[in-house]
Amino acid sequence: MFIIADLCTGLFLYVSARRFLIYLKKEHKDTNKFAKDIEYCLLTDDEYRKIPLYVLMAVLFNPFTLIGCIGYSTIQIHNFFLSIFLCSLVYGELILGPAALAICTSVSFYPFILIVPYCISFITVHKHKIKASLVLLFYVVFLALITMCNSNWGTDYSFVKNVYGCILTVPDLQPNIGLFWYFFTEMFDHFRDLFIYSFQINATILYLVPLSLKFRNQPFLLVVSLLFLISIFKSYPCVSDLGFVLSVLPNFLHLFPFCQQGFLVGVIFLITTTLAPILWYLWIYCNSANANFYFGVTLAFAIAQIFLITDILFAQIKREFTLNNGKERKIDGDEAILSLE
Repeated sequence: MFIIADLCTGLFLYVSARRFLIYLKKEHKDTNKFAKDIEYCLLTDDEYRKIPLYVLMAVLFNPFTLIGCIGYSTIQIHNFFLSIFLCSLVYGELILGPAALAICTSVSFYPFILIVPYCISFITVHKHKIKASLVLLFYVVFLALITMCNSNWGTDYSFVKNVYGCILTVPDLQPNIGLFWYFFTEMFDHFRDLFIYSFQINATILYLVPLSLKFRNQPFLLVVSLLFLISIFKSYPCVSDLGFVLSVLPNFLHLFPFCQQGFLVGVIFLITTTLAPILWYLWIYCNSANANFYFGVTLAFAIAQIFLITDILFAQIKREFTLNNGKERKIDGDEAILSLE
């Protein structure tokens, strides 16, 4: 079942990549609106053909995804429905996307913020404001039906407490690759509610508004960036969360020439992925280390993810600037540098 789920996830992401590239190819028709020396910013026909294959291989041979499949993690099922949501996003599906997102929300809670870029896509890309409202309505209806079904049609609401309550209040502080467990283990209990609110806001709506305003014309990129933030800041993360978003990155091959942190992020991922199981074994089984060693690795792992998504978003900004102003950047005749302050 888990292998079939991964294969279907790869298929849906492959189809969504092909559709996404159709929108990206429109830039070739609008070259007269851009600067003259921006040919290196545009992908070639050969790259357009290969990108969906890169996405498919990234799903099927990603070590983080394979670990989840081997470990029978239910996040693989979650990722399957998430791939249906992404495919529905680029195709502008009115019902299938909200239904898939409602299923994801019933399992993990955090994906509810993805309904915002889905609605934005209908407004900015598909130019249907009424359908954007219908999407939100369908999502609420599907989520309500799933909740009622899981609560035995209103007779037992323990599902809400055991799923959403557990995710939001974080009662289980067993060590994982996230950032919640160590902080709440070391913190005084009378500060717990304050920091629960702070951490959960950070994982959900804190970045939603500014990113939605800035990247409203790139809803697919907006969804991927929010998925990155969810995988970093959710209360109970899994390596397959990162594996899924890494599998989608080949869609943004046109941004890679503007990225600067690729080598650093790759090295940190390699080191932390190698050290994490070693330090876990030394701490839990050999009692020759402590929680600080393992948390240091998970903290570096989260920092690498933050560097990666920040680099990709800034690459999008630099690419837009280059398309409009050209490769040469000068201020009063002197060379200028575009930097993130």
